[in-house]
Amino acid sequence: MKQIGILNGPNLNRLGKREPDIYGHATLDDLTAQLEKEATAAGAQIECFQSNHEGELIDQLAAWADAGFAGAVINPGAFTHTSVALRDAIAGTGLRCVEVHISNIYRREEFRHKSLTAPVCEAVISGLGFAGYSAALAFIAGAES
Repeated sequence: MKQIGILNGPNLNRLGKREPDIYGHATLDDLTAQLEKEATAAGAQIECFQSNHEGELIDQLAAWADAGFAGAVINPGAFTHTSVALRDAIAGTGLRCVEVHISNIYRREEFRHKSLTAPVCEAVISGLGFAGYSAALAFIAGAES
């Protein structure tokens, strides 16, 4: 059974409370429950991790790579636009990664238009809400190892 990581960065623990006009009213727990059902249906298993701390995200990616995970769905949050360290961690793991953003980052502030992490991911999904996570999960679950 494929193991797939779901990595959520800063402030995503505040889903449902933080800027619901942008991110909606569903919570991170709602997202996790949805993805667990979808992973089971796809014959995969997920492990979800969220942190507001860059180093913890980097450590988790390394742990998943060392454990032989097939890939990761990654929403780096604001670290998308600022973290060379997270970019290097993604590149160095060998994991198949898909970057996901709930909102369309290209319809937002100019500083959000540049992703440092996207070039080291296989794909980027932006603006589809939680459906973006579902698409990324389905992609990794269906990908040949």
